[in-house]
Amino acid sequence: MIANLKPYAQYKDSGLPWLGQVPAHWRVMRNGSLFGQRSQTGYAELPILEVSLKTGVQVRSFGGAKRKQVMSDFGKYKRAVKGDLAYNTMRMWQGALGICPVDGLVSPAYVVARPYPDVEPQYFAALFRTGDYMVEIDAASRGIVKDRNRLYWDQFKQMRSPCPPPAEQAAIVRFLDWANGKLERTIRAKRKAITLQTEQKQVIIHRAVTKGLDTSVKLKPTGISWLGDIPTHWEVRRLRTMVRSIDQGVSPLAVGFLADGDSWGVLKSGCVNRGVFRETEHKRLATDFAIDPAIAVSVGDVLISRACGSPSLVGSVGRVKSLRYRLILSDKTFRASFTGSVNPDFMVYAMNCRYYRHQVEQAISGAEGMANNLPLSSLKDFRFALPPMVEASAIANHIDAETSAIDRRVERLEAEIQLLREYRTRLIAEVVTGRLDVRNAAASLPEVNQRALADEPIDEADELDTADEEETEA
Repeated sequence: MIANLKPYAQYKDSGLPWLGQVPAHWRVMRNGSLFGQRSQTGYAELPILEVSLKTGVQVRSFGGAKRKQVMSDFGKYKRAVKGDLAYNTMRMWQGALGICPVDGLVSPAYVVARPYPDVEPQYFAALFRTGDYMVEIDAASRGIVKDRNRLYWDQFKQMRSPCPPPAEQAAIVRFLDWANGKLERTIRAKRKAITLQTEQKQVIIHRAVTKGLDTSVKLKPTGISWLGDIPTHWEVRRLRTMVRSIDQGVSPLAVGFLADGDSWGVLKSGCVNRGVFRETEHKRLATDFAIDPAIAVSVGDVLISRACGSPSLVGSVGRVKSLRYRLILSDKTFRASFTGSVNPDFMVYAMNCRYYRHQVEQAISGAEGMANNLPLSSLKDFRFALPPMVEASAIANHIDAETSAIDRRVERLEAEIQLLREYRTRLIAEVVTGRLDVRNAAASLPEVNQRALADEPIDEADELDTADEEETEA
C-alpha cells in the first residue's frame, strides 16, 4: 500500500520557501487561526503531564516522591484539556510537543494550544515534528543562548502551516497511525531478535567471567549468593582495590549537534550501552568553553554510565576503542582507571554480566533522591571475581572470539532498524506536506485500533535515544 502512493494531481505555490508547493485545494494558515492559547490555572487536583521527545505528552510518574514536594508552586501550573497540543518552549525546536491524552496540569514552561473546530491536532503534531518545520521553529525562537531559545505563543501563532480540509487531516492521521504501527511492529520484531542475541552473549560472558575457561578446575564457594562458586585460585575483590581513580565530568551548556572541526563535545548519558561505547552520543560545546584536559576522553578509557533516563541503562560500561571526535566526560559518566594488575578488557566484560547488574540494581534502588543514579561510593564497593592477569587476558580474548559473530548480527539488525526509522521520518514528512496523497489508502484501511501500540512499553534502546532530553520541569 505504501509503495503505491502517488502525488496529488494539482499543486500551487505555498508562499513558504521551506514548504514549496502544496496540493491545490490546501490552504496555508497562521497557527493563531488554528489554535488558541489556554492559560488557565488553579486546577490543583488534576494529574501532572510532561513532554517526552520520544512519546509526546504523557502523565508524569513521580517514582514514589510526593507530588507536592516535586512541584514547587502548583498554583502556576497550567490546565490542559484532553486533545490540546502542548509544547515545551525551550525544546519545541527538537520536537518536544504532543497531544494531551487526558485533562491535566503542565509546567509554566509549556504552551498549551487549544485546537479550534475542524482542526485535527494529531495532524499538526506530526507536521510540527518534521525536520523542515523544526528549522522554522528554531528560527522563530528567541533567547540569549541558542540551546535555550524559547518559542513563545506570540511567535508560534504567527507561524504559517499547510492546512488540508478537515476530512483530509483525519485521513492523514488515520494513514500515519496505520503506517507507523506496521513499521513499529517490524522494528519491535528486530528488537526482540537483538534481545535474544544479547541473552546468548550474556550466557557466554557470565560463564567465562565467573568460572574461567578450564572446565576441570576446582571451584570454591564465595559465600555470595549472587556470585556463587569461582575457581579456587581466583579472588573476590572490591572495585576500589582495583582502580587508581574514578573520574567524573561536568555538565556545561551544549547544543544538540555533533562536534566538528576544532570544536569539542560533552558525552551524553547514553554514550555507553551494554558494553558498547557510542561516540556520537554527545553534544557540541561552545567554542569559548575552557576544556579541562583531566576529563578529556582518550582511546582505551573505560566509561560507566552514572545516571540515565532508563534504570536498566544505569551502570552500563564500555571501552573507548577509537575516537573521531574531541570529547570530555559529563557529570553523568564515570571513567575508571585500573591498576596495572587488572586487565581492563576483562573488567568491561565482568561489568556487563548478570552479577554486576545485580549490584547496580541494589545500589540504585537504595539511592536517595534520583532513582536512576549510581552513587560512586556504592560503585567502589562492588565485588568482582578476579583471575590472575594472564588468565584474565585469555578470557577476554576468548569472549571476543566467541561473541564476534553475535556482535555482527546485532549490528546488522540495528542498522536495519535505523533505516526503518529514517524511512518512517521521510514518509511522515512527505504525507503531512502533501507530497503524497493518502486519501484512498486511508479509506481502504480496516476498522481497527491503530494506536494499540501506544499502550506498549517503550523499548529500552528507544529510551536511550532521548534519555538526555527528557523534560524535567513539570
